Amino acid sequence: MKLKFLLFILFVSILSETKAQIPNSKIGSFESFLDIGNPKIKGDVSYNEPSQIYKITGTGSNVWAAQDSFSFLSKKMNGDFIIQTQVKFIGEGHEKHRKAGLMIRTSTTPNSAAVVCTVHGDGLTSFQYRTATGVIMKEIKLTTKAPDVLQLEKKGNTFIMSVAHFGEIYQTEILNDIDLGENVIAGLFVCPHTNKFVEEVEFSNTRIFNPAPATLVQYKDYLGSALEIMDVNTGHREVVANYKGSFQAPNWTPDGRSLIYNQEGKLYNFDINSKTATVINTDFAIKNNNDHVLSFDGKQIGISSHTEDKGKSVVYTLPITGGVPKRITDKSPSYFHGWSPDNLSLIYTGERDGEFDIYKIAANGGKEIRLTTAKGLDDGSEYSPDGKTIYFCSTRTGLMQVWKMDANGKNQTQLTFDEFNNWFPHISPDGKWLVFISFSKNVPADKHPFYERVYIRLMPVAGGEPKVISYLYGGQGTMNVPSWSPDGKKIAFVSNGNF
Repeated sequence: MKLKFLLFILFVSILSETKAQIPNSKIGSFESFLDIGNPKIKGDVSYNEPSQIYKITGTGSNVWAAQDSFSFLSKKMNGDFIIQTQVKFIGEGHEKHRKAGLMIRTSTTPNSAAVVCTVHGDGLTSFQYRTATGVIMKEIKLTTKAPDVLQLEKKGNTFIMSVAHFGEIYQTEILNDIDLGENVIAGLFVCPHTNKFVEEVEFSNTRIFNPAPATLVQYKDYLGSALEIMDVNTGHREVVANYKGSFQAPNWTPDGRSLIYNQEGKLYNFDINSKTATVINTDFAIKNNNDHVLSFDGKQIGISSHTEDKGKSVVYTLPITGGVPKRITDKSPSYFHGWSPDNLSLIYTGERDGEFDIYKIAANGGKEIRLTTAKGLDDGSEYSPDGKTIYFCSTRTGLMQVWKMDANGKNQTQLTFDEFNNWFPHISPDGKWLVFISFSKNVPADKHPFYERVYIRLMPVAGGEPKVISYLYGGQGTMNVPSWSPDGKKIAFVSNGNF
């Protein structure tokens, strides 16, 4: 029996960790692992499915001059795309110029044209590039030292390198007029900078995908979606489901077992353990948007549906198990955002006479109470767990910023003051933290479109410097609704791209 048990453990270990030492052997999101430039020592790669972490044992003497020698985990890509990862050197290393990072090449020949996002063992960060086969490689040195968050984007003949220490915003460098062609090879690389030793590097939160083309029509055309769960403290992300269409706005059930999300107007219950989704019966309401929120006791769900009132959004409630929705708001459009902890009140954004403000109404319906009156868009309202405070976002001072007010609408106070448009603040179960999604100031303050380069950031409820906890491609539908896990350790969100 003991021997059978040991064999079972070995079998499980083999299943959970895939290795590839030859070309054309799929490993995770990639297609091939090669040692380029005939290095003297053989490299290796492994992929752990539960953690979704790649570990490369790299070999090779350098990525520089006119000839390269290194280990490369790669995938053939076409057109415009983005590749992201978090990188971690294992151990002290043998050479201060050991390298790891992201690479795009025209081929696997050692002298291929290439663009490289490079982090060295001594912290040097550089944007390396070889403009044609066999020419000498050049570099641009960045001021950020030893970043662990890396992103490399190909946009026609423009290449954009973005790096950060986890928690900080990106430093970005742009290369123009580098023609690598439409069909390239992209991936993760490791180079020890010596033929005497190998170096081990871990890559986590790795994504490679095509972003939206310029011709995409928002709310008509959609990219693929990834449903993700992230550890708030470490930033480690796990993709739990992929879909070629549009997942939107996941929120966690109070028992921690499921995520509720919107998919093409319908709501689904996604069981995290089995990774299976079941449609929630919402009867006639089959044109639901992504403003859906569970009551604090988990027994009811509030939704915003465009089924009635000539397609304008109306707030309804129904049992979480499904049923016929009960209409709550007489006026429309009304966009639902939050339950009070005692389940007696609902808060939502309503457009009345051209102004978008936050309103409160009894859970069974009745007269709505206006809580905000400032000019501009007030949106994304949510009660604190003790019911005393409402957090929301507002454009009243220019950019979209995070605000708070008393439950009766008094003492409205701004909490963020930076150069981002900060949307949809969500309060942790212990009432101590806020997470929100941050768009560039180049996005209109009153818009939260799909397919943008965005941050998810964390800050204390009392205010302070926000910390970046996720770097992603998303926006509309990424995190519109309360998305904390019941234990306050994780959040759920949607990222986008044709993966």
